[in-house]
Amino acid sequence: MDSLEEQRAGLDRGDVSARELVQRALSRAEGVGAELNAVVGVRGEAALAEADASDARRGQGTVLSPLDGTPVLLKDNIVMQGEPTTCASRILEGFRSPYDATVVERLRDAGAIIIGRTNMDEFAMGSSTENSIFGPARNPWDPSRSCGGSSGGSASAVAAGVTGYALGSDTGGSVRQPGSFCGVVGMKPTYGRISRYGLVAFASSLDQIGPFTRTARECAWVLEALSGHDPRDSTSLPEPAWRGSPDLDGSLSGIRIGVPREYFVGEGLSAEVSERVRASLGELEAAGAYLVEVDLPHTEHVVSTYYLIATAEASSNLARYDGARYGRRAVGVEDVDEMYRRSRSEGFGPEVKRRILLGTYVLSAGYFEAYYKKAQQVRTLVRRDFDRAFERCDVIAGPTYPQVAFPIGGKVDDPIRLYLGDVYTVSANLAGLPGLSLPCGEASGLPVGLQLMAPALDEGTLLTVASGFQKETDHHLHRPGSFDEPE
Repeated sequence: MDSLEEQRAGLDRGDVSARELVQRALSRAEGVGAELNAVVGVRGEAALAEADASDARRGQGTVLSPLDGTPVLLKDNIVMQGEPTTCASRILEGFRSPYDATVVERLRDAGAIIIGRTNMDEFAMGSSTENSIFGPARNPWDPSRSCGGSSGGSASAVAAGVTGYALGSDTGGSVRQPGSFCGVVGMKPTYGRISRYGLVAFASSLDQIGPFTRTARECAWVLEALSGHDPRDSTSLPEPAWRGSPDLDGSLSGIRIGVPREYFVGEGLSAEVSERVRASLGELEAAGAYLVEVDLPHTEHVVSTYYLIATAEASSNLARYDGARYGRRAVGVEDVDEMYRRSRSEGFGPEVKRRILLGTYVLSAGYFEAYYKKAQQVRTLVRRDFDRAFERCDVIAGPTYPQVAFPIGGKVDDPIRLYLGDVYTVSANLAGLPGLSLPCGEASGLPVGLQLMAPALDEGTLLTVASGFQKETDHHLHRPGSFDEPE
């Protein structure tokens, strides 16, 4: 499957129809998408009917947006009326949503055609897409390796060319880390920039929907379609839709790139990732940017802070799954207490149970002040670190993840080691900042991600720098060769 930009150009020239694009995407979804276990459900006839409507509009001279007529995939925690939404969890098997998420409405308003759902970690809790009732999703660069998580299915599908773009959700890096592992662009916008209405909640003060694409410019088109205030989401910012794609000239001249000292010290960062990221900083500098060392002194506390807040909010949000109203209900129970107990025990997987237990402990009497309140205070300090750093720079750059994609099963028995890998990504969620991972080369034959972060609501600068980097380099053009389409 061509990139979104190539699809758009083909539609504009009349070289291909929306129906042909959707048919090709459906074929890829049922082929390579299934082989990688990245796509877990498709909507064939309905998607083809929407493609025909797009072709009819285009024939009459009407094009709704750059996305009109292009196929897209949704992470399986974004609801769509009449379609299954499982969050890769047994507790939601058989559930069909009675309404559309706001992002679904906005994709349709833009003329995009949703062809199906992608695999994920259960309730978005994980960094490898192994915690799933569908089994692990695989990385197209090496199917024995993780595609990242929790939005790994979406990243894997875009990298393998199932569609030109897909949506995921990012609570602590769940768009950016899979983007890094799979060699595609993954973006988390400013908290509140895109409505969360219809996104199944994990941690409400951290969750944000974001796109996977091949390029920063394509990412900008998706952001334009999805952003803007939504009165149905109380956390939605009172901001108009972002409309910055025409201004992305890619110029890096005079841009100040902040390089946190804390991101390049310690034992976790592999030498090959560090080398590749430092080389990318040199490429930015050669293109006219200035490198400025900045300090983020509370970096050593961000992982523990994140996992206190995220698990506490998860415990609260997942209390609704009790077998009473929707989702899985245990059979053969004798009373309500047993129904609750068994429905949740049978419905949730080990990682979700672990986080619910942690969060319940954090919120319990006698521990709330010591843990949850203290974590919120440190969260404020993390935000102030970034405020001070952005007085000296326009964007902050560093690694997205300390290593390249690890083998499937390699960390499943050591959750703490997996949590520690989130050290570079969780800060953007804690501080509500926009962040983006883009390919910056390979190490040991696997993609490495360069993470960029910008001040809140400054997606324009973030995407300008990313676009400029891609204009000067060809890392984003590299593809996992084993899943090329046949000639």
